Amino acid sequence: MAQDDLHDPETGNSIVGDEVLFAEDPREDELDEDNLLKPEFVNAVRAAVAADDTARAYDLVEPLHPADVADLLELLTSDERRDLAAAITDLMTGEVIAELNDYVREDMIEALPASAVADIAEQLDTDDAVQLIEDLDDEDQQAVLAEMDAEDRAAIESALSYPEESAGRLMQRELVAVPDTMTVGNLIDYLRDHDGLTTEFWEVFVVDHRHHPVGTCQLSWILRTPRHIPLMDVMKRDQTLIPTDMDQEEVALRFQKYGLISAAVVDDSGRLVGQLTVDDIVHIIQEEAGEDALLMSGAGDGDINEPIRDAYYSRVRWLVANLGTALVASLIIAAFGGAIEQLVALAVLMPIVASIGGNAGTQTMAVTVRAIALNQLTRSNTKRMVWRELRVAMLNGVTVAALVGIATALVFTPQLGVVIAAAVVINTVTAGLAGVAVPIIFDRLDQDPAVASSVFVTMITDSMGFFAFLGLAVAAGLAG
Repeated sequence: MAQDDLHDPETGNSIVGDEVLFAEDPREDELDEDNLLKPEFVNAVRAAVAADDTARAYDLVEPLHPADVADLLELLTSDERRDLAAAITDLMTGEVIAELNDYVREDMIEALPASAVADIAEQLDTDDAVQLIEDLDDEDQQAVLAEMDAEDRAAIESALSYPEESAGRLMQRELVAVPDTMTVGNLIDYLRDHDGLTTEFWEVFVVDHRHHPVGTCQLSWILRTPRHIPLMDVMKRDQTLIPTDMDQEEVALRFQKYGLISAAVVDDSGRLVGQLTVDDIVHIIQEEAGEDALLMSGAGDGDINEPIRDAYYSRVRWLVANLGTALVASLIIAAFGGAIEQLVALAVLMPIVASIGGNAGTQTMAVTVRAIALNQLTRSNTKRMVWRELRVAMLNGVTVAALVGIATALVFTPQLGVVIAAAVVINTVTAGLAGVAVPIIFDRLDQDPAVASSVFVTMITDSMGFFAFLGLAVAAGLAG
């Protein structure tokens, strides 16, 4: 028999039998299906902030996920986000701060008193708290740390003692570690009886009397194993241990290579001091991939929230360097000025040679930089990699040369078609060699191969393209 519909006047929900039909929240329409903030919603928040209507601003922002609150703050100007933060103080949790872009977070933190920053840091896991505090000036760091509990302060000071972008700086101190003398039953009782343990973990680290990790137990194993079984009999002994001084790129490679969910971090004496989890590694992979792509273009951090002065300094130096390398190509063209005057077709065709070489060099360089970043290219296989790319370049060069040579022969002369075809082959092979050699050389010099490789590869391909084409034209007697 159908039951009467009930209506909750507070929530607006209808209850039919045991089923609750939730009333639509009109604010949900201001978010699209991909959880991206719509312009109408952002403008509504801006209007509320401008009108100093803190209640309206709070009501608009309250239903958002912390990550969406962070995105909203990033869409506002510096003054607007500070005013909004003041209006939604209760919603400015550690989760929101942790999700903020680096530049925006720094701007927000500078506007807060040290006590407020300390309160936010204490809500976060150690790794997120360190990320929050590490960019502050030394004076501000000390002021924030002075406001924190002794235990939290000690953990953050310990993390800050490790190099930036190292495992020690990134690791979480919150973990569950138990002695190897326990049984499964002892472990279950320990997890239930100790309220101070971290609430989010996937596996338990088993340590010996020296606090050295000797194995791990996944929660699924613990729940399905009889209580009397010793941990030593069910734990996984094969581990991937991460030294505290390991660079974050190498850490990410290990997680990718071995398919890790979490990994123990150990100090110089082999003691367990923290853990890294896959969610941390996802951020590292995204950060490193984006950083390499931007460095290859000379765009600096490439962040739309980066201050204009910083963006200017990071980009203009590479443009100036590019100007210098472009002058080399210009000097080569000038050396063949007489030949170009005699045969205008040379001026029409020589950009084709340089462009094809530039694209070929960029392709090879991208593959090489990626291989270096993923540790696929090492000293043991460098020769094979170089030979492989030369063969690919040769095949590409011959294919493109045939097409451009035939077209040139039909439009101009067969002799000029042969010249441009030969120049394309020469420049494409040179581009392949430069695209693989330049990043390797930078890597051998302990420099980031993504930083300046593109500038030098472009210089080599442009210069060789012009020189090969114009030089062959003169040698063939097409121009004097």
